[in-house]
Amino acid sequence: MDIQKIISEMTVEEKASLCSGASFWDTVAIERLGIPAITVSDGPHGLRRQREDADHLGISQSVPATCFPTGCATACSFDEELIAEMGKAIAVECIAEDVSIVLGPGANIKRSPLCGRNFEYFSEDPYLSTKMAAAHIKGVQSTGVGTSLKHYAANNQETLRLCISAEIDERTLREIYLASFEGAVKEGQPTTVMCAYNKVNGEYASENEYLLTQILRDEWGFDGFVVSDWGAVNDRVKSLASGLELEMPTSDGVNDARVVEAVKSGKLDEAVLDKAAARLLKVIFDTQITEAQKAKHPLDLNKNNEKARAIAAECIVLLKNEDSLLPISGDKKVAFVGEFFEKPRYQGGGSSHINPYKITPAKESMNIFPNAAYAQGFSIDKDETDETLLASAVKLAQDSDICVIFAGLPDRYESEGYDRKHMRLPDNQIRLIEEIAKMQPNCVVVLHNGSPVEMPWIHSIKSVVEAYLGGQATGVAVMDVLSGAANPSGKLAETFPLRLQDNPSYLNFPGDRDKVEYREGVFIGYRYYEKKEIPVLFPFGHGLSYTSFEYSKLTIDRDEVLDTDCVTVSVNIKNTGSRAGKEIVQLYVAPKSNTVVRPIKELKGFKKISLNSGEEKTVTFSLDKRSFAFYDTELKDWRVEAGKYGILIGASSQDIRLEKDIIVKPVIPYNRPITVNSPVAEAMEDPKVAAFLNKLRETVPNPPHLDENNPMADMFAAMANELPLRSSAMFFGRMITQADLDEVLK
Repeated sequence: MDIQKIISEMTVEEKASLCSGASFWDTVAIERLGIPAITVSDGPHGLRRQREDADHLGISQSVPATCFPTGCATACSFDEELIAEMGKAIAVECIAEDVSIVLGPGANIKRSPLCGRNFEYFSEDPYLSTKMAAAHIKGVQSTGVGTSLKHYAANNQETLRLCISAEIDERTLREIYLASFEGAVKEGQPTTVMCAYNKVNGEYASENEYLLTQILRDEWGFDGFVVSDWGAVNDRVKSLASGLELEMPTSDGVNDARVVEAVKSGKLDEAVLDKAAARLLKVIFDTQITEAQKAKHPLDLNKNNEKARAIAAECIVLLKNEDSLLPISGDKKVAFVGEFFEKPRYQGGGSSHINPYKITPAKESMNIFPNAAYAQGFSIDKDETDETLLASAVKLAQDSDICVIFAGLPDRYESEGYDRKHMRLPDNQIRLIEEIAKMQPNCVVVLHNGSPVEMPWIHSIKSVVEAYLGGQATGVAVMDVLSGAANPSGKLAETFPLRLQDNPSYLNFPGDRDKVEYREGVFIGYRYYEKKEIPVLFPFGHGLSYTSFEYSKLTIDRDEVLDTDCVTVSVNIKNTGSRAGKEIVQLYVAPKSNTVVRPIKELKGFKKISLNSGEEKTVTFSLDKRSFAFYDTELKDWRVEAGKYGILIGASSQDIRLEKDIIVKPVIPYNRPITVNSPVAEAMEDPKVAAFLNKLRETVPNPPHLDENNPMADMFAAMANELPLRSSAMFFGRMITQADLDEVLK
């Protein structure tokens, strides 16, 4: 297909129309030139294909499809192959419905547990987020269906999301919020990237040339097209010039006319429009759904349902299991309590809301426990306690060997469009848990929620299972875990704080009318809690198993490396328990001799391995320059400080099993430019300046009254070291002229 030839035959009006949707979900077709339309649809964890009454908020019904586990759950699998498999399954459903691009995955960072859309996103950690997103993209695009990585960038709240300005310093932006997209772009090469609604440092993401062109294209090498979030365009001409090719949905020709007028008046170079058209045409021609694709990827919804069940089981996190209460043996008398047992909450509200063709509540698998009974306990639709339901549930629990309480957040608690106000479960659920725990010592709580919740009842409950929002088969997947048919292997992709007030963004979320300041900087999630030594409910990376694992033989292929070298790290993991299981091995890098304020440690590698009882395997990691680097705002690049770094291997961010140090040296040492305002101590790192100052010191001995035995000596030394070079004359008993400084600083 000769795209340039097609563009040469297009009118300005046709090229402008191509840069805008023809409808809510379709691009423009230009029949005279053989340009077809393509269809795009939500969503990140399943197809939300609407044919009539189109909307972008999940209001109107969509075609039946498989609702897979949401991002908050799938990230807990730490399993790239599994996520790719899910992406491919979603793509097969897209092909069956003639959808060329599925809008997802969502890679925004979980800055606050209150963000109403956290259930769609992966993690508080950019490394994990980017790996999960890249895997999802690769899985979808392996079929020829395109993806749309979203929402770029810094869309970390729902409150005023269409107009709020996320005020973020450059280092934080690079290390946390852009880093969550960077690897996904470089490794996954998504077909499209969707810009966010919000402003970033005062400029709308839809017209932010720094984000859309300088970073996304010039630095990261993105070669697809950028699409607006639905209704995110502010100034169409400016957004086109800044690197946003496709506006969605249609503006009914209003913005097309503005683009045409801008070209004809000379305000917009037609070459910009041509480049946008070329990028759009390439994707349009590459992602057309064909009969050959349909034949190669036949749809089997029942097969996808079983896949959703298996994926959900891999994502479930066993948070607590005192006295090995789980798994439950079949002969136990079990009380199942809580309306989620029969009406599971399996997804969030908004644009990602799937119309599942099938739902399997946990109640449908109740027969695997012959001596089981169910009591509703509470109503999902209200927060107030129904005393009759409560009394019935407490009685059932008291008369059983074990009670499993299905609790969580109702749909109305978290959704696209608004943020949560607190981290509590509904009052009626809290009371139910507390009342049952008084009468039944063997209690399990199964949670259905899209983000962390407070657990004031945790000490009276023996086991806690975090199911998150696990898709249409979450109910039966939970029963697989409770019964032991599946061994839980998920790990938390976010920290569960003890209380909302402990969260680093607490004082600056969701901001004021115009902006939200990210004052916590790079210290979000576990980076913050560890630096501040704040205890948490459950740490990042935490998750238990029905078996146990032993870590040994940590080796690093060398003790000292240059920052351009690739470092190989290996560790042995052995299943020391009685049953097969999977372990997620996590590698963290800890700077130990840095002069820049940095987190205590950061995730830089993970592997999920399957081990039979008694089996041992070697896990290998590869670390590169970015594994040790921070973003230097003066250098405008990633930089590694020379020094010692700890290589930490753990079962969670707080459960570190093995550690070894390595020395890393930059190939090109970075010396911060010395100026007249540099502190003396820093200036002394420059040999020429050091020689100059040392020579002066030889002629000016310390005053007798300030010898080392004088308590004022330390103060004098500190002041001398921190004094700007321009003011150092007073310590040398003579005037250092500007000419002296100019000469030594050449």
